[in-house]
Amino acid sequence: MAVAEDLFLEIMSSFPTGVTVVTTTTAAGSPKGLTVSAFCPVSLHPPLVLVCLDNQSSTLMAIEESGMFTVNFLAAGREELARRFAAKMEDKFEGVLWDSPAVGAGPVLTEDSGAYVACRVARTLEAGDHWILLGEVEDGSMRADHLPLLYGRRTFSTWAHPGNPL
Repeated sequence: MAVAEDLFLEIMSSFPTGVTVVTTTTAAGSPKGLTVSAFCPVSLHPPLVLVCLDNQSSTLMAIEESGMFTVNFLAAGREELARRFAAKMEDKFEGVLWDSPAVGAGPVLTEDSGAYVACRVARTLEAGDHWILLGEVEDGSMRADHLPLLYGRRTFSTWAHPGNPL
């Protein structure tokens, strides 16, 4: 018998993560994106990352069309942006500065990200009510002056001491 859903959510909230916004563009060139906590680096050779997206996500559908996505690592203080991209709304990009770093990749949230990676989909795997996307990193950048936004136990935070994160 599987663990109860509410208990599973409580247990998983005890694992703090960075906050990412995964973006892509539709065939018509419109930006799409959503907040994702299920992200991790996978391999250095070749450089691979993993993200998990709900199988009903319109962003997932756009990634399937384009074959590319960008993972934006939100900077500390961008809690409202994380909430905006987690919500079901039409124009999440309204008033958000963004740029496209690589042809076909998703938008980079230029003022709100401490780093990003632009990826080509290498593999996909269906897993319950989500899809696991394995992306080969083709481009990326980081801003050392932006500390990462963290999330755990349903609370946003950042590193207490930038030079000593532990």
